[in-house]
Amino acid sequence: MSFSRRQFIHLMGLAGAAGVLPGCSSGTDSTNGAAAVSSRKAPSDLYEIPKFGNVTLMHITDCHAQLNPVYFREPNVNLGLGGHYGKAPHLVGHKLLDHFGIKPNTIEAHAFTYLNFAEAAETYGKVGGFAHLSTLVKRIRAERGDGNSLLMDGGDTWQGSYTALQTRGMDMVGASNLLGVDIMTGHWEFTYRDHEVLKNLDAFNGEFVAQNIRVRDEAMFDYKFEDYAGFNDNTGHAFNPYTIKEVGGVRVAVIGQAFPYTPIANPQRFIPDWTFGIREREMQDMVDMVREKERPDAVVVISHNGMDVDLKMAANVTGIDAIFGGHTHDGMPAPSIVSNAGGKTLVTNAGSNGKFLGVMDLDVRGGKVQDFRYRLLPVFSNLIEADREMQSYVDEVRRPHLNVLSKELAVADELMYRRGNFNGTFDQLICDAQRAVGDAQISLSPGVRWGTTVLPGQAITMEHVYDMTGLTYPETYVTEMSGADIKMIFEDVADNIFHEDPYRQQGGDMVRVGGLDYVCDPTAAMGNRIQDMQLDDGTRIEANKTYKVAGWATVNDEAPGRPIWDIVAEYLRDEKVAKITKLNTPKLKNVDGNPGLADYIA
Repeated sequence: MSFSRRQFIHLMGLAGAAGVLPGCSSGTDSTNGAAAVSSRKAPSDLYEIPKFGNVTLMHITDCHAQLNPVYFREPNVNLGLGGHYGKAPHLVGHKLLDHFGIKPNTIEAHAFTYLNFAEAAETYGKVGGFAHLSTLVKRIRAERGDGNSLLMDGGDTWQGSYTALQTRGMDMVGASNLLGVDIMTGHWEFTYRDHEVLKNLDAFNGEFVAQNIRVRDEAMFDYKFEDYAGFNDNTGHAFNPYTIKEVGGVRVAVIGQAFPYTPIANPQRFIPDWTFGIREREMQDMVDMVREKERPDAVVVISHNGMDVDLKMAANVTGIDAIFGGHTHDGMPAPSIVSNAGGKTLVTNAGSNGKFLGVMDLDVRGGKVQDFRYRLLPVFSNLIEADREMQSYVDEVRRPHLNVLSKELAVADELMYRRGNFNGTFDQLICDAQRAVGDAQISLSPGVRWGTTVLPGQAITMEHVYDMTGLTYPETYVTEMSGADIKMIFEDVADNIFHEDPYRQQGGDMVRVGGLDYVCDPTAAMGNRIQDMQLDDGTRIEANKTYKVAGWATVNDEAPGRPIWDIVAEYLRDEKVAKITKLNTPKLKNVDGNPGLADYIA
């Protein structure tokens, strides 16, 4: 079923959700997004944003190289524990709708939650697509006037598709240039080789900023990239830490914060000379220096920390007006307003896969931010006409690869998705494929959050497989592991997700598993979260016994096996109809009633 733009507006009842409308006031003090929501009447057009103030900051993040519109299901599990319980971003389903004042069964409810996803997706269509995003960006720029807006990209732009893999991210550099991205930072950009990163940045028309990336001390003496414009041999910064932009007649400082744990979560061997880290103290020093030296009217951070880390940083670092965050793929309809010793900081997160465009309008007068309005706009491709120039570029990028991308492998028997703290149906397919092809008892797959969704009855193509597996280190392995080692892996990943200190979290979700069930207590301490592991047949995992395990995406050393996309494609071709006979989803303890948990099946 498809609808015209006019029919869509009728379906919306000429009223949007309060949580995605202008009207959030910087006079409100809360880390609760609901308190920052306006009650003013919605415009009849989902994309009508009344002009406010003199500075407009647009924000995209985590598009993961999705040039065309896609389906993308939001999670039904995003647990918040301790001080994060019941707060954004750890809200799903109806709890999220209630928190932000969004009406159920609306186009906004579909955009921000998993509820009735397959049925709603058939009604409202796909989201994202750079050609549709480009039209929206151009419209807002035109409405705001020349020199009154910036477009910022939070990173994870160059990775996540077949064409990005084939061009080493250069296809996305070209798309970003056409889109007019002014400033970016990064994470998965650094899963290419260091010289490829710099080659891509040399072709990028905008600026790359990252205050937390330094050149290793031992590499400084013979640093092979010393001629790169961003390198500073006095401070050790590998890239420019910030930039100053004249916007709307005022000076705006934009400081970059790349993903802090890049060399841990991804192969350090690709970027051996660079160190990362949260560097909170350095961030405070940077803000203080920029405010004293540059005298900006506003200071914002473009971040790839993950939202919980951004919330802590906002509470601890003074002098930041707003943090535009990414990494954790949280599409939050309104900012969290965080109080700190110096005042207040807005924290936003703009989802993933090109699905959203964040728009923050600032009233900047007298050398400071006086007020703001914020909208997180869902990019529905059926509602927005494709920009011809961008669509032509996208078609040209994809044309040489269409034979590969369009290969149909199997038909999806149910909704195939990734995203959620513990499992997804497409993740289970990957695990099932590894077990079947590798003749393994257990399979493991990384809990990454990128990847698109396939509707029931839709053909699973080779493009979908690459959307789920398109890493630069895709090699597989089959090996023997002890029960103790398997438990240690699970405990380590769980600690990365559920540690009470956000600075000890690395984002992402729990390692996906096939052939094995377990109990998880997210509230327990390290070493005690994983319990009662057993094989599918009920055999208990013993610490001193070994088991045949298949996996992929090793960080430390290159694995010896075929790339994961070959394994999954072989499995799907043999199956013809992709079915999930069993989800290896853990039983959970001590999280009943958590507003970050809904419709959970174990």
